[in-house]
Amino acid sequence: MTDEGPLASPGFWLHHAALAWRAELDTRLRPLGLTPTQFMLLGSAGWLGQQAVAPTQQEVAEHAGADRMMTSKVLRDLDERGLLTRQADPDDGRVLRVQLTPAGRDLTKKAIAVATELDKIFFGANPTSLRATLRRIAQHRLI
Repeated sequence: MTDEGPLASPGFWLHHAALAWRAELDTRLRPLGLTPTQFMLLGSAGWLGQQAVAPTQQEVAEHAGADRMMTSKVLRDLDERGLLTRQADPDDGRVLRVQLTPAGRDLTKKAIAVATELDKIFFGANPTSLRATLRRIAQHRLI
C-alpha cells in the first residue's frame, strides 16, 4: 500500500491517531468510572481551579475544548456524583463557578496518572516536538 489519496494526508493520520488514543483512554478510564469527556472536564476544572477564583462553567468548557451544552450536562452529573460543586457566582447568578471536591481531586489525580502513562506509551517519554506541533495545529481552532 502506498501513501496516496487520503493516506498521503497528515490530517487523515492525525484523525486516526486521535481516535486510537481516545479509545484507549476510554478503556483505561472505565475502571475509574470516568469517560474521556468527564476526565477532560474534571482535569480542566482542577487545573483552572488553582487560580484565586474558581473557574466558570464556560471557562472549563473552553479549556477542555467541549461544547457548552454538553459541558453543562456532564458537570451536572459529576456534581450529583459528589466530584465537584457548581455554585452561582455572587456577582452574576447566571454564571456557575466550578470547584472539585476532595473526592473529585483524588479521582482526577488517579485519572491523570492513567492518561500520563498512556501518553508515554503512545508518544514516548519526551514528546516535546510532537507537543509543539500539535499545539500549533490546535491554536488554529482558538483564533
